[in-house]
Amino acid sequence: MGRLEGAITIDGIHAESQGAHLRWFITSDRVRGYGIGHRLINMAVDFCRGKKYPSIYLWTFEGLHAARYLYDLAGFELVEQRLGKEWGKEVNEQRMVLTIEGQAPSK
Repeated sequence: MGRLEGAITIDGIHAESQGAHLRWFITSDRVRGYGIGHRLINMAVDFCRGKKYPSIYLWTFEGLHAARYLYDLAGFELVEQRLGKEWGKEVNEQRMVLTIEGQAPSK
């Protein structure tokens, strides 16, 4: 039987006004380093492009270097930082946005 080794979730409910929200993205330790995360991000961006969403945004926090590398590689840009405690301790939360080419950006 197969195993679920990674997932990514796009919430498009407010995509036209706020951008699509990349809610979560994860791969198992078993497949890290094999390009699965890169493929998942690209699939999510392609999905949003196909839906004609103007942008995609996500919240992450400083220190997740592998994820940040993939977000940067996909073209996401850091647009906001703030201290937050939603993650169980105080962290530097980061909002990243990818404006989809040929479509108006969301704020």
